[in-house]
Formats: sequence, structure tokens, C-alpha cells
Amino acid sequence: MTTVTLPPQLERFATEAVATGRYRDVSEVVAAGLSLLQRQEQARAELLASVVAAEEEADRDGHFTADEMIARVEARLAQRGRVKV
Repeated sequence: MTTVTLPPQLERFATEAVATGRYRDVSEVVAAGLSLLQRQEQARAELLASVVAAEEEADRDGHFTADEMIARVEARLAQRGRVKV
């Protein structure tokens, strides 16, 4: 079994969470926190992978600056008669 030392404020929080009946014991509180951290890290990895994929696509297919994209959108909307440019 692994021993974990918590800072006083987190130890109080964990103890209070157990006292309210939300968790059976402090180990369950720590496991819940680690599970949340694991999901957060997975989401971060997925976001990073999508950014890398987008950068690779831009390098391969070219890209527009933000100003170019705004101009293209405004021109397209103007063609549809929705915006006066």
C-alpha cells in the first residue's frame, strides 16, 4: 500500500468529505481526485494531439491568417446579401 501525505488543508477537505458520507474513507477521496486528474490529463493529451494534427494539416495544405479568414467570411456573407462590407 502506498502512503500519501497531504497538506493540512487537503487533509481537512478529505476528512470533511468522508464525514459528510460522500466517501467511505480518505483513500476513496484520493482515488476520486486521481481519477479526475487522469481524465484531465487525457483531455489535455487529446487537445495537444488535435493541435499538432491541425498544424500538420496547415503545413501540408496551407493556411490563412485570422485577417484573411475574416475577410473571406465577410465576402461570403456579402455575396449572400447578409452583410454590407
